[in-house]
Amino acid sequence: MSVVTLVSGGLDSTLVTYLAKEEGLLIHPLFVNYGQRALERELRACKRAMTKLSLNNLEIANLAGYGALIRSGLTDPSQHIIEDAFTPGRNMLFLLVASAHAFKVGADAVSIGLLHEETALFPDQTSGFLREAESLIGRIMGRQIRVLAPLASFHKDEVIALARMKGIEGTYSCHMGDEEPCGNCIACNEFKIEEA
Repeated sequence: MSVVTLVSGGLDSTLVTYLAKEEGLLIHPLFVNYGQRALERELRACKRAMTKLSLNNLEIANLAGYGALIRSGLTDPSQHIIEDAFTPGRNMLFLLVASAHAFKVGADAVSIGLLHEETALFPDQTSGFLREAESLIGRIMGRQIRVLAPLASFHKDEVIALARMKGIEGTYSCHMGDEEPCGNCIACNEFKIEEA
């Protein structure tokens, strides 16, 4: 089986790609530039992780105009990183682009690093969203492309523990994009909650 893995340089998507490699899947990693504030650091971390996995086929979808149009705390420094974090349609955009890429490279599935539904803050982080997205993708692509969320039964503390066990390091998960993680955005707060 072959899979397009959505990779961001963060812990969750990096772990998803490690797991796919361990399963012996043919991996097509895809990084989406959606105009995020943390683009530079995310992409750098992503490239390091893919190099460590000997995946030299990383593709980058340049969709920076999305963040310029759909402004949020993740794309616009003038907005609040937490209160304005919801970026409408972001995960659907990711899955649509990944599925179109899967169609072109002949992959069977796309993979996204969403965690347990109990951790969902937004409507596009739920199992219902994933089921409906898979159905819609099959309709618009004219063939089934599975939508996988290998970490959907995991909470962040379990992801952190598994990543440590696998020796994963050097990821970047802060939405601000500064050299040192801000400690306040949603991504940083996930680590705080799970360590408490």
